[in-house]
Amino acid sequence: MRKFQILVLLTVTFLFTAAALAAEPLRIGALFAVTGPASFLGEPERNTLEMLVKEANAKGGLRGHKLELVVYDTQGDATKAVQLATKLIKNDKVSVIIGPSTTGETMAVIPVVEKEKIPLISCAAGIKITDPVKKFVFKTPANDHVAAEKIFNHMAAKKQKSVALLTVTDGFGSSGREQLKDMAKKKGITVVADETYGPKDTDMTAQLTKIKGSKADAIICWGTNPGPAIVTRNVKQLGIKIQLYQSHGVASKKYIELAGNENAEGVILPAGKLAIYDKLKQSDPQYKLLKEYEQSYRKAYNVEASTFGGYAYDSFLLISEALKKGSAPEQLRDGLEGIRKMVSVSGIYSMSPTEHNGLDLSAFEMVKIVNGDWEIAK
Repeated sequence: MRKFQILVLLTVTFLFTAAALAAEPLRIGALFAVTGPASFLGEPERNTLEMLVKEANAKGGLRGHKLELVVYDTQGDATKAVQLATKLIKNDKVSVIIGPSTTGETMAVIPVVEKEKIPLISCAAGIKITDPVKKFVFKTPANDHVAAEKIFNHMAAKKQKSVALLTVTDGFGSSGREQLKDMAKKKGITVVADETYGPKDTDMTAQLTKIKGSKADAIICWGTNPGPAIVTRNVKQLGIKIQLYQSHGVASKKYIELAGNENAEGVILPAGKLAIYDKLKQSDPQYKLLKEYEQSYRKAYNVEASTFGGYAYDSFLLISEALKKGSAPEQLRDGLEGIRKMVSVSGIYSMSPTEHNGLDLSAFEMVKIVNGDWEIAK
């Protein structure tokens, strides 16, 4: 009888312990540029993540864990991002961090998360974030060389053989410029002009005047707003008729708004499928998720969902999958690295020990701006 009572006591204790462990909350940190020049990235990222956490907790959490979200606004400042990343780890005791929004901020934060062994899922696109691979660093936007290849493939199909580059001198632009020049060589396209502009520049007519005289078949502008919108207006003002391509860094309606419908008409760029999900076949593996995200976001915030918000959505789904391995930082890291063929907003992710981005050319569609909206580019 005594043995039976001990056995019952041990069983009850085990069950209570298991229940307590199952109920242990998962603390997620987030660093987004909610205000400042990059707010068009950070605001939809924050909104998306808050929406998803709220929805998950209403259903009992993720895999038995209630979620606690701590979001800080970096204002797009790399120094502030480092300070806030340290705060998330040391003070808030988070198990994983989503963000930052930009490449420069992410590169600054990487040494912190690597030292502290906290997985980071960046929402920035620069290839140097995950190439070479860092043990605890992942990212959701497709690498910029993938976007560059998508543009050059479209140029080749249109028999455009020479290009003028106009790139911003920040982390995203510098990485893009490097990838564009390398990809142009691989694709047999000649770079006939290579101009740059500063993140705070308000007029690019001097660079575009040089480009106009270069006899290029097309222009590729690489940056994030407001610069590319200014370039688009300047192209129109100078009467430049050749094709203008933009990067995936402006794949939101904010770019069209800043540039003006008439100025942006005919601009082509690589964008995630969210921009044109309603034009996809319903058999597309991403269609259902994209439709659900768009409808949920519109209901929550009364505006359409953004490709950039999608990067936070991807990060959330990646964490959900990684939790299969456990909720400790090392377990989450291992779980992230083991993800295969996970359908999300920005594409279908397959990670590995040598691949911490996991997207390929299928992540992008080439889109064209027509009457202030997106169409699939032919």
